[in-house]
Amino acid sequence: MSGQAVTIPDDRAFASFKAECLCEEGWSVTCNKRNTTVWVKDMEEGKSIHRIKCRMVCKDVSAETMYDVLHDIEYRRKWDRNVIETFDIGKLTVNADVGYYAWKCPSPLRNRDVITLRSWLPIGKDYIIMNYSVKHAKYPPKKDLVRAVSIQTGYMIQCQGPEQCHLTYMAHVDPRGSLPKWVVNRSSHFLAPRAMTKINKACLKYSEWKRRHNPGFKPWLYPEQTTLPSIPLSELSIQRAESLEIIDESSLAETQERDDSD
Repeated sequence: MSGQAVTIPDDRAFASFKAECLCEEGWSVTCNKRNTTVWVKDMEEGKSIHRIKCRMVCKDVSAETMYDVLHDIEYRRKWDRNVIETFDIGKLTVNADVGYYAWKCPSPLRNRDVITLRSWLPIGKDYIIMNYSVKHAKYPPKKDLVRAVSIQTGYMIQCQGPEQCHLTYMAHVDPRGSLPKWVVNRSSHFLAPRAMTKINKACLKYSEWKRRHNPGFKPWLYPEQTTLPSIPLSELSIQRAESLEIIDESSLAETQERDDSD
């Protein structure tokens, strides 16, 4: 989001996000295997902003299930092994909230966290979930984590039939650091496809898990169920990348990590 004030995305913002998800002009394919394709955009000279896009064909998962899995924060704590901590801070509208997410980065990089304004919108049988970084006075950067910046990140889910969908993930982020080239290459060739596969596996197990964990509770579908406190927009401000510490990790060497896939 490029404006000066914190705003809740409108229909034009969702349409713009969808158009960029579908657009291939200016994007370079870095990985195309099985059911997943990964694109990247070249970084601007002297900047650490990264843009990556992944699309996965899911032949055994409905769009509705994918939407639930991406929303369900309790389930994410179970299947997403990169999570350090994640929680909702408060609601803005029936389809917008503010949340915190901290995640593990590939060793030996420092781990990152982010505060985002997230919004979502069903469009016919399709869905979009997207976010951008904001600041909240009660949640300043932590000493042991690098506060990253989401310029615009999100998912588009396209229904392809009763039990089929296409999932597109697009991230436009500033990790607040000079990253080694191996990190960028590893992310587009290995980490991103693996993350998409894990989402797909999580979807296959969701129905069984949800039956045993508050099955009727889906506030992203039924906003009257939410227990989050309301947050006025006045408590939020745009998270400017230049106001955060820059970490130079460009000289760090790659290490071998155990594959934690199921």
